[in-house]
Amino acid sequence: MTIPLACTCLPRKNEAGYYEIRMESIGGLGANLAGKMLAEAGILEQGFNGSAFSSYGSEKKGSPVKAFIRFCDPDAEVRINSPIVEPHLLVIFHENLIKIPSTLDGISGKTSLIINTKKSPEDIDEILERDAKIIAVVDAMRIAIEEKVKLNTVMLGAVVRISGFLSKEALVETIKKTFSKKYPKLVDPNIRAFCRGYDEVKLREYETDATSSSMPCLRIGPKLGYLNAPQGGLIINPGNSRLKDLSASREGFIPVLDKAKCVNCGECDMTCPDYCFIWERGITKTGKQAQVLVGINYQYCKGCMRCVEICKPGALSLQKEAQVDQEVMAV
Repeated sequence: MTIPLACTCLPRKNEAGYYEIRMESIGGLGANLAGKMLAEAGILEQGFNGSAFSSYGSEKKGSPVKAFIRFCDPDAEVRINSPIVEPHLLVIFHENLIKIPSTLDGISGKTSLIINTKKSPEDIDEILERDAKIIAVVDAMRIAIEEKVKLNTVMLGAVVRISGFLSKEALVETIKKTFSKKYPKLVDPNIRAFCRGYDEVKLREYETDATSSSMPCLRIGPKLGYLNAPQGGLIINPGNSRLKDLSASREGFIPVLDKAKCVNCGECDMTCPDYCFIWERGITKTGKQAQVLVGINYQYCKGCMRCVEICKPGALSLQKEAQVDQEVMAV
């Protein structure tokens, strides 16, 4: 498939006259800034009208983040400020976010999909429950680690390539403006990361029914309100972390346990904010029965590395996630 060069007209529009992009991410990966830079490049550098805003909860690493970007023709006015429910382009900053049902809300046979993953477009197609017009993949985490930047500029490179109307030069100029004032040393690495995302994205176009209805967008509100809350504000539903998955929070590195060096002191467990460590009753090196550290549950590990910093025997070390067999290390 040949990607058209950046142009001054939108390739597609919805009934309201907008080309819409939604980014699905979590706090710490830079989706909020990516949305701002994308809108700034399209509006200030290319002359489109548009808007951009983000939706997130508490500002901490691991919180769900959505970024919304709309573009319309220069002679049109922006009259909508609601979240984007049927995106022309859906950008997913980590493949594990696909496990969350709402991530894929609104995709249809007209949607282009970009995912940060090591998998191929064919592998992603087998995972998806609905068709997409284009499935594009880029190993943004690997590129970000190699260039020592966040992966948001890598994803922007893929977005520009797949969109077909956003200018590569406009984004490079926007990246320079964004980082040059506060972080001048990060300008060149982020431009390199952006260009690699543009060049290394892999895509496949599928024959789909463009008239098919999109996946409905589900907005799940709170179950309890002022009309049905129990007396005294009691929480009647106990907390459940079984479906919690913090792996998308990591930035390409994980702590790895060397059992030969471990003395089972428990300091790593005390400093871990997410209770990732697995303990079992066993025999210590001195022959006594005690609780013994056997591994790490990487589903709950967000890569904060506090355990590595506090481990005095050096049993925990920082390693690249892609080079570790997590299933073997967790047991």
